[in-house]
Amino acid sequence: MSYYLNSENHLDPGSIYVRENGQLHMVNLALDGVRSSLQNPRPFRLFPKGFSVELCMNREDDTAQKEKTDHFIFTYTREGNLRYSAKSLFSLALGFISDNVDHIDSLIGFPEQIAEKLFSAAEARQKFTEPGAGLRALQKFTEAYGSLVLCSLCLRNRYLVISEKLEEIKSFRELTCLDLSCCKLGDEHELLEHLTNEALSSVTQLHLKDNCLSDAGVRKMTAPVRVMKRGLENLTLLDLSCNPEITDAGIGYLFSFRKLNCLDISGTGLKDIKAIKHKLQTHIGLVHSKVPLKEFDHSNCKTEGWADQIVLQWERVTSEAVKPRETGEPRTAAQHFYGKRARTDAPVKCALADTHMNSSEKLQFYKEKAPDCHGPLLKREAVSSQESKKSKKRAFEEPEKEQSNSSQSSKQKYVCLAVEDWDLLNSY
Repeated sequence: MSYYLNSENHLDPGSIYVRENGQLHMVNLALDGVRSSLQNPRPFRLFPKGFSVELCMNREDDTAQKEKTDHFIFTYTREGNLRYSAKSLFSLALGFISDNVDHIDSLIGFPEQIAEKLFSAAEARQKFTEPGAGLRALQKFTEAYGSLVLCSLCLRNRYLVISEKLEEIKSFRELTCLDLSCCKLGDEHELLEHLTNEALSSVTQLHLKDNCLSDAGVRKMTAPVRVMKRGLENLTLLDLSCNPEITDAGIGYLFSFRKLNCLDISGTGLKDIKAIKHKLQTHIGLVHSKVPLKEFDHSNCKTEGWADQIVLQWERVTSEAVKPRETGEPRTAAQHFYGKRARTDAPVKCALADTHMNSSEKLQFYKEKAPDCHGPLLKREAVSSQESKKSKKRAFEEPEKEQSNSSQSSKQKYVCLAVEDWDLLNSY
């Protein structure tokens, strides 16, 4: 106390009160040293220089705080000052509708340009990953816009996405390319049955490599085309490689695909390959290719459309749900943590893909293009002279051919169906 009173750099303590015997008394510091020091008191600072106070609001309710600031856009000027401007009414309405997109009755007749912005806003908020609400929201867009939402879908090696988001995948319509390679679907999978639906009649390229298919699965997939002339009738490319349970009988069901231009049946359980080549050439016009075809390159089928990022969101959500705990060594784990060693995830490969690539003969077939008729004039004259000579013979042969074709057409009107085909017909 004496040191404090005699010191020169002390501050004004103010009035001092002492409690004694239950009463409060003020102590009078009438001292010469204190009086002299208190005549010119120094300014008192509660906090040092450079100390700033930030007013923090109660942030327990994040949604309420977001609603207060969601209507403004905050930016900084060159001087470092904070500047905010109000959002447009269109952006505010777009954000509100995207938050409640699953409650929309219908989008049929809505402008495509606005619908694309609404879809992007809902995708940024990850509304399509929510269970239940995401399916309802996606169905509103697919019903109204079809192939604009998604025209090509690649689900190669994504069997977890198929199992978790099967109903969402079935909601896509008017697809032209569908890649289901290495998904181990099997003959009884629900998605394989969905391929025969009219919503996927627009599919022209179908990849079913390494899916544990057999003759029963091929028969079920081709039944609508063979019996009712609907389903995958527009199919031009089909990949059935690496399915060893498909035999010669299963290949016979493919003859109903009249528009088929490319076919890959490598790695299947065919026995009489020579007879299969002859049948494919006579029935569909497919010729065996000695060189691997570029049409079966997996890079040709990619996910394209408004929903190209949704599949990646689905894959991220499903992979995080079943992600195993890392059991690496302490040294490698530390290197991963400090970024000295990059994390390399081994890509998932098909079990039968390697054997298929190492095989000596690939059973890939293609349809030869029609020869070009735009040749030199000399060739045209030669062809015209030959045709004039043969025109007389054709005149006598045409009535005989018409009679034979009429007899064959009358026979083709009556299709012989097996008992299994009738069972499939009755199931539809």
